[in-house]
Amino acid sequence: MHMSKKNYYLFIVLQVIAWLIFVGLSIEAGALIVNFVYSMFKPEVISRLYQKLDLSQLYNLSEWAYYSMYSFILVISILKALLFYTVVIMVSKLDLAKPFSTFVAKQISRISYYAFSIGILSYMGQQAAKNLQHRGFNVEILNQFWADSEAFIFMAAVVYIIAVIFKKGVDLQNENDLTV
Repeated sequence: MHMSKKNYYLFIVLQVIAWLIFVGLSIEAGALIVNFVYSMFKPEVISRLYQKLDLSQLYNLSEWAYYSMYSFILVISILKALLFYTVVIMVSKLDLAKPFSTFVAKQISRISYYAFSIGILSYMGQQAAKNLQHRGFNVEILNQFWADSEAFIFMAAVVYIIAVIFKKGVDLQNENDLTV
């Protein structure tokens, strides 16, 4: 089965986009990690961190709240980078002539698990931030990190269904190969 030139180029464009998103998310996660480590040793720079993420008030009022909120941010950003790393690996090793492979089925399942983890942790971070807001902490700047928690949970469900269908396709393809 050969792909048309249009579909081939579209697939290449999607690979490039996946790489760009992965690189962007990796840079963001790396910057957040460096900022976090730097802020542990030099707390006075917290107000001048990456993305104007000024959590100095939070740090001054409660170091525990600062470290817990930043931990949510770090884990979520690392998981997003890992999610797209999995996508990049999958599309780079995907054989479109024979797409139903155990490797691809596992990668799709892994993508659904990462998306679900991001969604759940984002939701937990969102609830923790609301709890801190009720206690008088100003944490609105953090909403950007978990605004899409429900979307990730929904995406995880859809991708999981695709993974199950794909696994069944692998089983049928293997069964078909044995009977030929």
